[in-house]
Amino acid sequence: MISGIIPAAAPTARVRVVAPGLGEAKRTLPEETPVALVYNGGTQAVMMATPADLQDFALGFSISEGIIGRDRLPEVEVVAHDTPSGPAIEARMWVPAETEAALMARRRANVGPVGCGLCGIDSLTQALRPLPVLPEAYVGLTVADVKFALGELREWQPLHDETRAVHAAGFWQPGNGMLIAREDVGRHNALDKLIGALAREGIDPSMGAIALTSRLSVEMIQKTAMAGCPILLAVSAPTARAVRIAEEANLTLASISRGDVQVFTHLRRIVLRRREARRLGR
Repeated sequence: MISGIIPAAAPTARVRVVAPGLGEAKRTLPEETPVALVYNGGTQAVMMATPADLQDFALGFSISEGIIGRDRLPEVEVVAHDTPSGPAIEARMWVPAETEAALMARRRANVGPVGCGLCGIDSLTQALRPLPVLPEAYVGLTVADVKFALGELREWQPLHDETRAVHAAGFWQPGNGMLIAREDVGRHNALDKLIGALAREGIDPSMGAIALTSRLSVEMIQKTAMAGCPILLAVSAPTARAVRIAEEANLTLASISRGDVQVFTHLRRIVLRRREARRLGR
């Protein structure tokens, strides 16, 4: 259920153009709105996000944070509010009593800026939480697949085309291409939206790869592992800690650098030829 829609972008900004010459122009910019994730009436987190695909965002955040499983998706009620500081949104969900008790033990009610997927946590242990070890998925990509997936993701970014100011996350599957993608001003929000969309659509994350427009930082590895996807692709290199965590989680990390595909962990899932990829898929 959605009440009170807030547009994802606003064509209101006036900017001074200083190159090649002086002048003024109008630009469309993405909106950035506080979104409260509310479970059984209690706020667990407040994140700054683009106010689009918020049902997917709420479900994806819940899955990537280990609050719910993909097999038990709660209904999400998205409600907009007018506050003295401007529009704000609640994404309301109802979860079983045992889940609520676990949430009470790790209450998160701080506003997190879009640049950090770990904002609002209250301990260093939560920042580096244990992750599940991904099973050996029956999926393999070729080097050409990696390049094609990241290139195709660019075609699934209508909000970026309009604003030039948002990240995207997409799910790419051998033989089927890009199946679904989501956008947000926050890179981790875009990934959460994608994870939620995959769950709602009943798409198995273990049978493809997640592609990102952002860097491969720790929280992106954590969310991908929690989603159950074995391959994570991006346009820039990972951090050293992200590589160590991905290695432990049996997650393949790959990126493109100056046209070359670089594979940082679990190299066996990225091969040169389609025949080798089919062998991985049994």
